[in-house]
Amino acid sequence: MFDILVYLFENYFEVDLHPDQRVLTQELTRAGFDSTEINLAFEWLKGLESLPQNQPYPDSLSKSLSYRIYAGPELQILDSDSRGFLAFLSLSGILNPIQREWIIDRALAIRGEEVTLEHIKWIALMVLWCQGQPHDYLFIEELLFGETEPLMH
Repeated sequence: MFDILVYLFENYFEVDLHPDQRVLTQELTRAGFDSTEINLAFEWLKGLESLPQNQPYPDSLSKSLSYRIYAGPELQILDSDSRGFLAFLSLSGILNPIQREWIIDRALAIRGEEVTLEHIKWIALMVLWCQGQPHDYLFIEELLFGETEPLMH
């Protein structure tokens, strides 16, 4: 399913094209994707689209020094590298606490696949893109496709 999400993002959503679901389903089927996986990907995208867009959040959250504690099911899905990456993005000010929760929500919505650090990077990219944050979006894109690793100072 995740391959479909990446395919759709790279070929349509990133360039702001939005063909209807029927057309996309036909194209994805011709590309060799399974119909069950296609339906799961569309369901996942509907969940992403249902997240509140550009809503302000309380200033107290942006200045919060609290630490995110992960629940048992989250720990089963998100490995230490993924949690560390989310912490890095949060501490760097790239993600606000709500965006971090959206990424966790979308990671938990991936069914039948192991969630890897690469998945988390793609999900972060999609969430930031949906939020219209081009600077942060470009940073995540560099982490995905660039040759350097981020350093915490």
